[in-house]
Amino acid sequence: MTDAPKPPEARREPKPIEQLGRVRVDEYAWMKDDNWQEVMRDPSVLRPDIRAHLELENAYTKALMAPTEALQERIYQEMRGRVKEDDSSVPTPDGEWEYYRRFETGAQHPIFARRSRGGNHPEQVLLDVDAMAKGKTFYKVISAQHSPDHTLVAYAEDEQGSEIYTVRVKNLASGETLAGPVTNCTGDFAFSPDGAHLFWTYRDDNGRPAKIYRRPARGGEDVLVYDEPDDGFFLGVNVSESRQWIMIHAGNGSQSEYWLIPASEPTATPVVFHPRETDHLYTPTHWDGRWYVLTNADGATDFKVMTCDEGATGRTQWREFIPYQAGRYILELGATRDYLIRAERVEALPRIIVRHRSGEEHAIAMDEEAYSIEPIGGYEYGTTIQRYAYNSPTTPMQWFDYDMASRTRTLRKTQEIPSGHDPAKYEARRFFATASDGARVPITVLMLRGAKLDGSAPLFLYGYGSYGISLDADFSIRRFSLVDRGWIYAIAHVRGGAEMGFGWFQDGRRFKKKNTFSDFVACAEELIARGYTRAGRIVCEGRSAGGLLMGAITDLRPDLWAGVIAGVPFVDALNTMSDASLPLTPPEWPEWGNPIEDAAAYDYIASYSPYDTIGAKPYPAVLATAGLTDPRVTYWEPSKWAAKVRAHTTSGKPVLLKMNMGAGHAGAAGRFDFLKELAHDYAFALKAIGDAEAGGPF
Repeated sequence: MTDAPKPPEARREPKPIEQLGRVRVDEYAWMKDDNWQEVMRDPSVLRPDIRAHLELENAYTKALMAPTEALQERIYQEMRGRVKEDDSSVPTPDGEWEYYRRFETGAQHPIFARRSRGGNHPEQVLLDVDAMAKGKTFYKVISAQHSPDHTLVAYAEDEQGSEIYTVRVKNLASGETLAGPVTNCTGDFAFSPDGAHLFWTYRDDNGRPAKIYRRPARGGEDVLVYDEPDDGFFLGVNVSESRQWIMIHAGNGSQSEYWLIPASEPTATPVVFHPRETDHLYTPTHWDGRWYVLTNADGATDFKVMTCDEGATGRTQWREFIPYQAGRYILELGATRDYLIRAERVEALPRIIVRHRSGEEHAIAMDEEAYSIEPIGGYEYGTTIQRYAYNSPTTPMQWFDYDMASRTRTLRKTQEIPSGHDPAKYEARRFFATASDGARVPITVLMLRGAKLDGSAPLFLYGYGSYGISLDADFSIRRFSLVDRGWIYAIAHVRGGAEMGFGWFQDGRRFKKKNTFSDFVACAEELIARGYTRAGRIVCEGRSAGGLLMGAITDLRPDLWAGVIAGVPFVDALNTMSDASLPLTPPEWPEWGNPIEDAAAYDYIASYSPYDTIGAKPYPAVLATAGLTDPRVTYWEPSKWAAKVRAHTTSGKPVLLKMNMGAGHAGAAGRFDFLKELAHDYAFALKAIGDAEAGGPF
């Protein structure tokens, strides 16, 4: 009989850390390479002892998961069978052209292309990303834009997964890539409406967007346009839908500020729209010769819309346009020549409202109990067409062109599932759990139609709960590899997201962050009470800040879970929020608190930070995944957490760390390589509940 693989034993080097009169001891601080910024650019310079430890972790994970390799391949092939390999997006018209993306059979990456709108010219390939990625461990084009005069295409590429982007510009007439690329970019850029200039966002050595530059679109000297004085603000640049303004936006989760440059004078000095204020968020949209401002001013928690003249944009000159209505969370505004479009969320469900310049408005109607709908912006301002994407847990993605004038819709595309999909085979449900403080927490469930609710089914519970990001009741090809095996798939719409409004977000951040964790536990208990599963038959997953949720609930209620999948998990919250050199730390103090200066914030974060709350407990099986060049959740966070959980668990269940040595926060860049990572996660879930197909329990 073969001996079971033995886990790595990470060495312990106690490092006392004094802060605000408090002392904590970090035994695994050595896993953070002092040269981490260079590691983001060149992973080969990682300190040898750290690399050796991570390779031991990967070898242990591979050995323990070896009995599931055939299962992983089956799940991968199932997922891949649901992907239309030679797929194409719905073309988006712009003048005489239509722009789109498509994949060729077997290709990991897309082709960006265009064709004549009238059919007079054949397809022109703008970028063949699959060819560009050949021979590279990691390669991803995060964004691509054509110039307004259709002569150039600019694209942002990442070759490490570290989100340090290079922006290149290609001449579409000659096919030549122009000399002098933009380096050290965040990946955010925009052409001026006249096509003469390229505005781009500079990424500093700490990985933060710090400045906006302008250069001639065909290459030339970079000119500083805007220098953000606050390390805690994110930056970006875009063009208004009306194409009359270049807009620089600065802000974080609590404040925002916009600066304007007239499109008719792209070299002009930007002028502030309205100065930043504490706890004031606003977003201006230019429409019908005026500004319409989405704002939370004056206690409008779920936002209202104000309006003002072009030359009078200060807050004292704003006038009410759409009044505040509690429970109606206005997410965003969009505009075409005759219509103002707003996306809203009510009772955790999204909707799109269309308003004509006459003042008449209507909603785009939906039928299902649980669904996702998202407006999709286009290039043309003088159109009556609003494109949107619709899907639900049982219904594949559909793209519609909605004529706002005639109120008719045209189905442009339905997501094709080559291996077959019968929506009638499944059912989606939506109900609420009651949190410990009485809040109603939405739950979305996907399962086989007619499944018995006797507590016997294994259940996969997904959660996030941060930054006001909402988890919609959407369609995903990957979930069916569990549901078709008799699993129930559930989403917990916990506080910290914005499913129930902006207040839902505020009730799950800073000194209310623990609501996120107790909400997730309440959802699990509600699912158990309704017979969907039972304690010890649940595998849960969260990624990034959702990984913080996983770390917290692993420690809070280890008895509920058979397994926990923590993807690129933010689990070392106290140390990370205490390190102002890290890319996201100052911008995220509004979300978590500043433990460097605020003792109350220090104590609160310390009371839930997963790395700091680990103790001798019967932890469930754990899989932590990470990327070596991840600038958002740095590799040492999951590495330290996994080592510490393993050293303290009393259950005997394994703690696995799977480190992608050639990728960052988003994992593998290729669409099929990414599915292999998901298949590994799902095989872990089956192994965690002891499924026979996975070779029984760990």
